[in-house]
Amino acid sequence: MQHLFHLSPDADCSLQQQIREQISRAIIEGHIPPELSLPSTRKLAEMLGVSRNTVILAYEHLLDDGYLVSRARAGFFVNPEMLKSSAQLDEDATEAVNGNAPDWNRYLKHRPTDHKLNKLHRWRDYPYPFIYGQLDPKMFPTHHWRECCKESVTVGAISEWAGDRYDDDDALLIEQIHSRLLPRRAVWADPEEILITVGAQHGLYMLMQLLMSKGSTFGLENPGYPDLVRMACYSGAKTRPLEVDEQGLKTGDQLTGCDLIFTTPSHQFPTTVTMPMERRRELLEQASRDDFLIIEDDYECETTFTDNPTPALKSLDKNGRVIYLGSLSKTLSPGLRLGFIVGPKELIRELREFRRMMLRHPPMNNQRAVGLFLSRGYHDSLIRNIVQAYEERWKEVGDALQDCLPESAKPPVFGGSCYWVKGPEGLDARELKRRALDKGVVIESGDIYFQQDDPPLNFFRLGYSSIATERIRPGIDRLAKIIRELT
Repeated sequence: MQHLFHLSPDADCSLQQQIREQISRAIIEGHIPPELSLPSTRKLAEMLGVSRNTVILAYEHLLDDGYLVSRARAGFFVNPEMLKSSAQLDEDATEAVNGNAPDWNRYLKHRPTDHKLNKLHRWRDYPYPFIYGQLDPKMFPTHHWRECCKESVTVGAISEWAGDRYDDDDALLIEQIHSRLLPRRAVWADPEEILITVGAQHGLYMLMQLLMSKGSTFGLENPGYPDLVRMACYSGAKTRPLEVDEQGLKTGDQLTGCDLIFTTPSHQFPTTVTMPMERRRELLEQASRDDFLIIEDDYECETTFTDNPTPALKSLDKNGRVIYLGSLSKTLSPGLRLGFIVGPKELIRELREFRRMMLRHPPMNNQRAVGLFLSRGYHDSLIRNIVQAYEERWKEVGDALQDCLPESAKPPVFGGSCYWVKGPEGLDARELKRRALDKGVVIESGDIYFQQDDPPLNFFRLGYSSIATERIRPGIDRLAKIIRELT
């Protein structure tokens, strides 16, 4: 039986948990016959080189969970009741059934992998991760988050969220978004105008499905968010690239004929420029005059370095034409996948029903934990810490670029967590990305953000949310050397 156990002192869970998990897995997979007694606690402890108390506690938990039964003077055995729900195939059923495998080229109507962005998953393995959209694990508020998670799984809390809520959201979370998050952006909305999503991307997908169809025209910033093009294609809509300049999305003739446009006015994605108030008013006036809707993604709105940040576009909207997207991915955690939509009640009502058909609602235990985290002021404290750290890194990146790659980038005035860098003419940032990775430097090439067959290749992005300040200059120095070799 010793071959069933592979204990590791470096594992994320305790030795007791490892023993419990490995015995329960062995039982379910049929590796321990019901008629065979398990080793005594003393014998198993000697076999594994752990204390007897560790094994005793593991066995007690397995007894409580119904995996084991104890027989007087005989020892511990597999509980046969645990195996009754496991399907068993007889020999005849396991014989091969003649037939042909499906032709997936015929069945698949879309192939998302044809345009996969190929994000680097193991970026923490590299010493200089200028990766965008990730957080420094050292900045995660572990103590406060653990406190809120523990309270969200009390008996009283579980009785509130454990049942199927159909299309509902956690009232505490909605109230905190209504009274705490949105007013920071000068946005005032009724609770009925707020819907929780599984991140901003989920919100975008639902909006595209409900607001776009064959014959619709969807305008999106160029450069901009690449996944939006595919979302629009799945809805049958036509896409129109919209030009941006030093003030963000340009208004005028290019917007005429659009049914819906997507914009990031506070922090243009990916160039980081901020749309001034005058152009925001022009955009809203044109939306009313030309009769189109606007999706405002207010990502990274919290991480501003200015004392008087520009209010959200939604705050200026008096006609209900702006649909506001918010997310906690850039502050609390991208892995949490929790965002929200703010819009007119009629739209939110239809989105709520559409969401119910897809996934009912985002997990209610997570909603409650986030609601508690917001209500106790922990999010406000986290933002202050993040802004301080980002501002220090922002300055360090700017100084290093000025020394190593002068005139290559303008610092983002709004704040945020990245620089959009224009390299020398003739630079292929795709090759730069490949060579930099060999030197331990992780960057993103900018070509994927342009909606054209021949995008400019000398742009790249440097994120600084997940890299320690002291590693910024050495990383940019390495990058500058590679750029000189390539040009």
